[in-house]
Amino acid sequence: MAGNSQRRSTGPKGKRPTVGSGGRGRKALKGRGPTPKAEDRVYHKAYKAKQERLARTAARRPAKPKGVGPEWVIGRNPVLEALHAGLPVRTAYVAEGAEHDSRLREILTFAADHGIALMQATRGELDRITGGSNHQGVALRLPEYQYATVDDLIAAGPQTYRGGLVVALDKVTDPRNLGAIIRSAAAFGAQGVLIPSRRSASMTAAAWKTSAGAAARIPVAMATNLNQALSKFAAAGWMIVGLAGEAELDFASAPGLDGPLVIVVGSEGEGLARLTRQSCDVLASIPISSDVESLNASVAASIALYEAAKRRTGSPSS
Repeated sequence: MAGNSQRRSTGPKGKRPTVGSGGRGRKALKGRGPTPKAEDRVYHKAYKAKQERLARTAARRPAKPKGVGPEWVIGRNPVLEALHAGLPVRTAYVAEGAEHDSRLREILTFAADHGIALMQATRGELDRITGGSNHQGVALRLPEYQYATVDDLIAAGPQTYRGGLVVALDKVTDPRNLGAIIRSAAAFGAQGVLIPSRRSASMTAAAWKTSAGAAARIPVAMATNLNQALSKFAAAGWMIVGLAGEAELDFASAPGLDGPLVIVVGSEGEGLARLTRQSCDVLASIPISSDVESLNASVAASIALYEAAKRRTGSPSS
């Protein structure tokens, strides 16, 4: 009868006879995994239905907030602190009918005393421009920070005492550390701070606030590639000294502290990157107790700036 086979089973007793290809179809089956789901096959109507569902879901998802970027200060306490810290204000908003507590009254008084115009907005408008954040009826927008360039810092070097002093940051991602370093740089006579454009803190409201106004007096330059920027300084005759906790050389004894100098500071956790180390003329450490693994980036920068300032004291002719 059609479909029957006359071959006898050679398998164990009791098992029914089976018919196979004798291995002839094994090669054709090799490498084929399980059959994809219908919704994953581009030619199947289930695939089109899945894509339509995903599109509808994306359309219902709330848009990314536009007003909660780094240039915004939101909430009564943050706004009050930002005003007292002297942050530059591009626009100040207050919601109509906002409840007047002591903080809001102080904000209004400060704004009036310092000539800061407060724009009234409905609560709905303020919700929209701050991306639905908990603004408590007040918000500040800072102006976009205007970064200097590497060439700006190098060009200013000969015009400054001892040829210039710059702090470069490698992977310092906390804006409060950036602000504190800017403050120390201004205090110890540095002419600027250099940051990379990637994997680095930038001039946010937090950095402005921590700098305690120094960010308005000392330029911050942004470089697309930190190592290329350091090479530019080196070609212009600057000494590049990197801070590395394991270095045997004490920073206070490092060469070139009394001339054109770039102090390179890494992150507290990772330190200087390998390529950044190679871009330095010398690596130096700040001696600390063996009980402490490392220093905070802003603390290390402050100590190094202080040591450099001591070496640079005296008259220019000395």
